[in-house]
Amino acid sequence: MMVLALGLAVAVLTAVVLYQQFAFRAGTQRKLREIHEKLKEILDEDGGARLMVFTDNRELMELSAQINRLLEKNAKAAADFRRLETTSRKMLSNISHDLKTPLTVIRGYLEIMRTQKEAALEARAESEARAEAEARAELQMMVKAEQKAQAMMELIDSFFSLAKIEAGDADVDLTRLDVCEVCRESALDFYEMLTGADFQVDIGLPEEPVLVHGNREALQRILTNLISNVLRYGSEGKYLGVFFRSDERWVYIDVTDKGKGIDSAFADSVFERLFTMEDSRSRSVQGNGLGLTIAKRLAEQMGGALTLESIPGERTTFTVRLKRVLQ
Repeated sequence: MMVLALGLAVAVLTAVVLYQQFAFRAGTQRKLREIHEKLKEILDEDGGARLMVFTDNRELMELSAQINRLLEKNAKAAADFRRLETTSRKMLSNISHDLKTPLTVIRGYLEIMRTQKEAALEARAESEARAEAEARAELQMMVKAEQKAQAMMELIDSFFSLAKIEAGDADVDLTRLDVCEVCRESALDFYEMLTGADFQVDIGLPEEPVLVHGNREALQRILTNLISNVLRYGSEGKYLGVFFRSDERWVYIDVTDKGKGIDSAFADSVFERLFTMEDSRSRSVQGNGLGLTIAKRLAEQMGGALTLESIPGERTTFTVRLKRVLQ
């Protein structure tokens, strides 16, 4: 009887120990899953929250403490980066403004000098051929200087615009906008230039209004940049296409050319600052490398996107995506 009681006690004790071990493991696994889920939520939201785990397990408590140390360091690094980025953008905006002022004065003086020289040339007598030739040479130099100043002004304007956009100082107010009307107006602005360069122009837009959430000035600037790029980089194909697509949520405007195209090695770089595509499309004619960056930022500020798809030698398409106004 004693042996039976002792055996029963041992069996009960063994069962209790096994149960405790099982419960401990199950509880640990449950807490680990809880830590995993909370950590994923914190990282997804990126809100600076900390991990809170209630447990008597010292190892889990230490793990939570070390995770929180990492989260604190990550939050501090992110805040420092945002602060540095904001400072850099403000500095770029200020530098752009400071450079723009003297260039405006230089450009004004050059324009006055050119105008005066042109008037003097018109007043010269025909017998003063040598003096006239010298005056014309001086005039040509002034014209070139004025052109360079103008190019510099355009570059500074682009820097200034990009700095304002990225610093959040550029207001892009969204309204209900007929995207087809803006596309037609933008294409017509270039029509004479395109036909004068023997371009085939295809406009595929619906006649009825299609409303999007957008900003007229921002969309016009995007389209102006894209069509200018067709003239600048896609001239070999002598083709411009502006087409419309849509689905339940989005409107898509495709601006297409059939020029040399953009190699896949450069496809991810065309929207970067100061990337001029000199290796990917044309070395003879280049822009300032900021137009597509500005266009992409403007599209994003309107809640949309600007993307690229290119098959070199066949077709290159930039697509503007904007949110459709649901009827």
